[in-house]
Amino acid sequence: MEIIKSKVLILVAHSDDESFGCGGFIKKLKNKKNKIYAISFTDGVGSRNKKNISKVKRRKEASNKAAKILGFQWTAQFDFPDNQLDKVSMLEIVKIIEKFKNKIKPDVVLTHNFSDLNIDHRIVAEAALTAFRPEPKQKLKKFITFEVPSATDYRMLRNKKNFTPNFFVDISKTMKIKIKAIKAYREEIKPSPHSRSLNGIKNLNKLRGNQSGLAHAEAFEIIREISN
Repeated sequence: MEIIKSKVLILVAHSDDESFGCGGFIKKLKNKKNKIYAISFTDGVGSRNKKNISKVKRRKEASNKAAKILGFQWTAQFDFPDNQLDKVSMLEIVKIIEKFKNKIKPDVVLTHNFSDLNIDHRIVAEAALTAFRPEPKQKLKKFITFEVPSATDYRMLRNKKNFTPNFFVDISKTMKIKIKAIKAYREEIKPSPHSRSLNGIKNLNKLRGNQSGLAHAEAFEIIREISN
């Protein structure tokens, strides 16, 4: 599934989700002349004890650095309460996404998987699916969800729908760039052994590569794809 010269919209709960989740794919999309826009909904640090303004500032600086490395632009970064998006009206979030949907008119949407442990991730995914519900003469052709270490893998529930990848992207040539973008968020990297450690990220992408006959890969779940 080639995506070339298209508009791609990335919807994430927290800045850093894009780099940890699909940084290799983002760089490949950029290399293929796609226009890439991203929106985050919380500052990502507000739930950690007392909100630290300097930490919020560092997170913002890190997100801009990662965007420059991967080749996308932050269209908007909201400051809804971190890990508390369930306290925000779903309709409010849907309307925000619809606003940018109408402005950008993306061909592809990349967002969280519906099975993630993090409540913010699940809400953004649900809001995105609602905002991009099928309509006549719609622009969107692909709705794709990605996995985030320590969110998607931490909610594997028996007899429940878990992340089931059906689309693998070869990131063998962009793996180093992905790691560089993740390093911009140095405060979000965990020590090994942890799925958010650098070794954990590399191991996951090696595993996804093993599952698809590649050296390194990112895995995705296609929710909807429309072919003319």
